[in-house]
Amino acid sequence: MSALSDKAAAFLELHRPGDPVILPTVWDAWSAGFVQEAGFAALTVGSHPLADSLGRSDGEGMTFAESMGRIAEITAAVDLPVSVDIESGYGLEPAKLIEGLLAAGAVGLNIEDTVHGEGGRLREAREHADFVGELRRAADAAGVHVVVNARTDLFLREIGDPADRLDRALERLRLAAEAGADVLYPVGRHDPDTLRRLCAELPLPINSIALPDQGDRAGFAELGVARVSFGPFLQRALTTEANRLLARWR
Repeated sequence: MSALSDKAAAFLELHRPGDPVILPTVWDAWSAGFVQEAGFAALTVGSHPLADSLGRSDGEGMTFAESMGRIAEITAAVDLPVSVDIESGYGLEPAKLIEGLLAAGAVGLNIEDTVHGEGGRLREAREHADFVGELRRAADAAGVHVVVNARTDLFLREIGDPADRLDRALERLRLAAEAGADVLYPVGRHDPDTLRRLCAELPLPINSIALPDQGDRAGFAELGVARVSFGPFLQRALTTEANRLLARWR
């Protein structure tokens, strides 16, 4: 496990508030390869683009074993640290998730608080934190400091009263931090003031989502972000460009 441990440690070190690591979100060995060739230091695999690449639906429309099979192909194709969106955990025990993730060669994960296998309910704040804590303990037992990115869908799904949504997200993510998360992910497109407050008031590095054809690294750095990923938007931007190229041949 020493190689994975070194890779995990290097990946964690990349998360610096105000000096964000950019993690282009990939879905197969080909996309991972061109991200590495472009000079990025690490990458993340998004559940949505991964599912799209196989004709499946996001929201655990594929099994964990199927997902890890593709992750193994990606990690074999690149030398970079790879983080994986494991959605809400596929109904598996945290130890099984960590075991499968490490076996596939990945060193980081996103864990959502939307439970796809239970009608899309949102885990209670403490329940989600407890799950994060179990993932941390399982990784520690395996001897690899897997970088745990604790995500909340409060903003993305616009859950509850918007007047106190930010405060509820802060509370939820603070609990995840106390439980052993390394990075916090209030997924959604935020205005600068909201994102600045999230970065200032939360105790761990913040992951923000971006559109690859809008904004830049400097803008996120100024707000205090430590990690930027693209979700499904890199795949969509490439699809738009491919359609443009193909249109002349119709």
